[in-house]
Amino acid sequence: MLKIGIIKEEKNPPDSRVPLNPNQCKELIEAGFDILVQNSESRCFPDADYLALGIPMDNDVSGQDILLGVKEVPIASLIENKTYFFFSHTIKEQAYNQKLLKAAVEKNIKLIDYEVLTNNEGKRVIAFGKFAGMVGAHNALWTFSKRTKAFELPRMNGLYDYEAAKEVYNKTDFPACKVVLTGTGRVSGGAELVLLDMGFKKVRPIDYVTQEFDYPVFTQLSSFYYAKRKDGKEFDNVQDFYKNPQDYESDFGHFISCSDIMINGIYWDNDAPAFFTIEDMKKDKFSINVIADVTCDIAPVSSIPSTIKASTIADPVFGFDPSTQKETEPYLQHVVDMMTIDNLPNELPRDASTAFGTMFIEHVMPQLSGKENGDMIERATVAQNKDLGKHFEYLRSYLEG
Repeated sequence: MLKIGIIKEEKNPPDSRVPLNPNQCKELIEAGFDILVQNSESRCFPDADYLALGIPMDNDVSGQDILLGVKEVPIASLIENKTYFFFSHTIKEQAYNQKLLKAAVEKNIKLIDYEVLTNNEGKRVIAFGKFAGMVGAHNALWTFSKRTKAFELPRMNGLYDYEAAKEVYNKTDFPACKVVLTGTGRVSGGAELVLLDMGFKKVRPIDYVTQEFDYPVFTQLSSFYYAKRKDGKEFDNVQDFYKNPQDYESDFGHFISCSDIMINGIYWDNDAPAFFTIEDMKKDKFSINVIADVTCDIAPVSSIPSTIKASTIADPVFGFDPSTQKETEPYLQHVVDMMTIDNLPNELPRDASTAFGTMFIEHVMPQLSGKENGDMIERATVAQNKDLGKHFEYLRSYLEG
């Protein structure tokens, strides 16, 4: 019998999401799996919800073979010789988690990273991106409301779920403004959903830059609209942009003088061009005064040069003064307001956790339990047998510091 433990989240700032909600745990128990949930005071689904469905709970989950979390597990909490699933944030050689990967290897942990669980076509099967985009769009308009005082909008984390948010949108009179949304994946799809539910009209990029509107609008940009080839040749192959981003430069200038809000939802490669420069931000024509950077790569290696730090759910917005290139208080006339929370789905934890658990049960559990054959889990195994997984040899120098 497969023995699975749901561990509590211990990373700071705290995260209230869970990999499986109470109903999903019950579903797996009824299917014959041994599920044990570690006690926690910070989950979006309290212990009482699990206990009410007869889900076993205990502080000690060391008897389970497979441990499921969401964010990185503190090194001191890692249990030797176990299989862990969580977002490790090591696969891009993130310096702040080098010691975590080293500890996983030393403790003989099989570390499986949700971020690289993919199907045979190479597409991710589990992601919180949609919810990051949803909260990012909401927070973009919340920031705009604080800056302009033209309307009121509550924080997403103060609402029970997205259905409650939609009730608020239906009662809110959003002012005429223009939002440029970048990206075409899960993140931007989530942001698009929220903007449409808010009553924004989606318009073509060409109309967005050439027309004025007396109602709220947004446009959505693929790389075709925000990048161009350095050699002057026609941009006719999106896949080439992703394979050879160093051959492209920004073509975003059309949008910086006609946008009030930018929501950045792209997956950014370190060799890809930034959308604009600090010098661009200093110019009078730069009209964007709120940036919700869901991508949240930190400058100077970033698509947004003013993303100088990640903000937090508790303190979501900071100002950026292009003239000094320094952080300021937000909502000042001469600054750009930056919303750069890097754990956005935690503002919509119940919806995000439920969707996450559904994806895990559908795509991962069949292979984890042996009911389906495949190498999905092997492809996502960052560490095992006191060494790197076979697909992560490129992390060798990172592992060894």
